[in-house]
Order: sequence, then C-alpha cells, then structure tokens
Amino acid sequence: MKPLLVFIIISCFFACKKVDESSNDNQNYTEVEIEYANGFEIHEYPEFAKVTVHSPWQNAKKDIVYLLINENGEIPDNITYDVLIQLPIKSLVTTSTTHIPSLITLDKLDQLVGFPNLDYISSKEARVMINDGNIKELGKNESLNTEVLLSVQPDVVFSFAVEGQNKTLNQIQNSGIPVVYNGDWLENDALGKAEWIKFFGVFLGELEASIQSFNQVESTYNSVKKIASKISDQPTVISGAMHQDRWYLPYGTSWQAQFFKDANANYIYKNTEGKGSAAYSFETVLQDAQNAEFWISPGQFTSYPQLLESNIHYQEFEAFQEKNIYTMARITGETGGVLFYELGPNRPDLILKDLVKIFHPELLENEEFTFFKPLSVE
Repeated sequence: MKPLLVFIIISCFFACKKVDESSNDNQNYTEVEIEYANGFEIHEYPEFAKVTVHSPWQNAKKDIVYLLINENGEIPDNITYDVLIQLPIKSLVTTSTTHIPSLITLDKLDQLVGFPNLDYISSKEARVMINDGNIKELGKNESLNTEVLLSVQPDVVFSFAVEGQNKTLNQIQNSGIPVVYNGDWLENDALGKAEWIKFFGVFLGELEASIQSFNQVESTYNSVKKIASKISDQPTVISGAMHQDRWYLPYGTSWQAQFFKDANANYIYKNTEGKGSAAYSFETVLQDAQNAEFWISPGQFTSYPQLLESNIHYQEFEAFQEKNIYTMARITGETGGVLFYELGPNRPDLILKDLVKIFHPELLENEEFTFFKPLSVE
C-alpha cells in the first residue's frame, strides 16, 4: 500500500484544483485493494476520491458514485458522480448497528449524533454516549424522525435500503444532507462483510487505519480456519428454528453457512442455494437433521424450556437431548440489543473462534466465547 500513502501525503500539501478525469482514469489514481467484498470500490486520486457502490440494495440496476472532495476544493472537470461529499466529515447519522463497530475501530464514534431505535445498540462505548445524551433517538429506520435528524445537522447520513430508495431518505437528501448507501449486508462472504470497514475508512479520513484493521481480522480468521481444517472429525450441524409454520434456516451459499464450513463442520443443508433463508416444514427438517450433533442459532430462543413451550417436538432432535444447542441471543447490551447482530459482521474472526470452540473444543481451550452461549437449561 506504499503508493497509496504517497498519494495521500501529496494531497495534504496541495490545494484541490480542477482535474481532467480523462488523464486521471488512465494513469493517475490508485485503486484500493478490495479482495473479498463485491459491493464497492475505491479510487484514490491525489486530490479527491471516488467511491462506487455496486449493490446499494437488492437487485439494484445501477451503481451509485460518491465523489469525496476536501474542504475548499473544486469539483474536477469531467468527473461523473451521483453524490458529492464534502470532507472532512465532522458529524454523522447512521441507521444500522453494523456500522457502529467501524466507527469505534476508527476512533470516530464521537461523530455519531443520531441513530434510530437506540435500544438496539449494544456496544459499551456507544451506550455511554447515549446515556450522556450525545446520540439522539431518531425513531424507526423505516420512518426516520426527519425533524430531529435535521435538528442535529449531520454532515452525512449512512444508511441502507432493502428494496430501493425510500421517501424519508430522499427527503433527507433533498434537504441538502448527503445520504450514503452501505451495502455490507448484501455480501455473502464473511470477510467480504468485514471489508466494508474500508468504505468507512475513506469517508472518515482513516483509510490506512481501516486497511490495517481489516488485515488483522483477515489474518486471524484464516489462522483459525487453518487450525480447524487439521481435525479429521467433522460434526454435523443444523441451524434456525420454526417461525409460524415453517423452519427458517441458512442456505448453503449463505454467510452463516460459510462459518460452518470454515469451522470444519458438516452443515446438513450445505448443498442448498439461494438468497435469504430457506424455509422447510418441521417434518422435513426432522427427517434430515434429527441426528445432527449440534444446533446453532435456534432463532431468538435462549433456553430449552422456551423451545419446548414453542414446540414440544423439538425434543426429538439429538442436539436437544444431548444439550448441544448454542445461541447468540443470550449475549446482549444493557437495553437488550444482541451483540452478534452489531459486532458479528465486522468480526468474523471472533464468530469463527466461537464455532471452532463449540465443534472442536480441544483446539481453543483457552479462548472465551464472544457471541455464543449454550442454551440455558432453566
């Protein structure tokens, strides 16, 4: 990454001026290495940066291009973009808990001034700011309280969209506050999700720090994966639980299923393909997975009595009988937010450690669980 550092240093000494993109695109930018994520790319020029989001939401038909330009800089000639971001960003709003860990890692949490449904936030650092009144409640993500949001005057709003832009975010954009769509949740690769910290890094002036942070996560993940691969025993595993009349579980091509594979476990539905969650009848899952040795993430259930109260037939599974069910719903923040949903996408290395410790406890005897706990017997 030395060429990248040279460009950043050069840009600090020269004021922004108009630049002809035709020459820059051919030879005068550095493309930041994005190895696992498919949803974005970063081009660093000496005096500005272009960030392209390929998948702002599911089935998006066009990219969104963000032009990041330094204070008092002029917009370069012939540069095409959709949204202009004036740097530096001094205050921001974000709408997903998965964005919080990146702010903490990059030491930019103090710039967060608003968030929808504060109870979902689990991290201790953010809870302190919330309790001190430094992060405002913005209502629900689907219908942000625009009056409060506009009152805190953020420089930018980082958000996400499930099926295209929504009216509230458009209203915010029209008010003059840039909206940046983050598509980390659409990545199917565990390290691909984590690599979106580079996305925040370039917006917040901490690109090199974000690269170093991701490299450490990647190194640890691959190290744990290598340790697990040396074990010949490959225990069988099932996941999910019933919701109404269907059992929802991860497809074999999903982010969750990748962890089972990399932890050297045999996921019962590893050969299934699709987006979202697969849905089966209880009878089908019982037939396929009754003898699975482990059961990971049984929905929001935290105890065996809860499972039985929901469906007495859960006790027919071997993992239930042997008390080999593990949940991430027992580790929460002070207001009930599940830590896994907030920190997990950013720290796949910690998820993998947990699962290797569950499936192959002899390998990581001295490691503590971060996200998972055995289902409570009471």
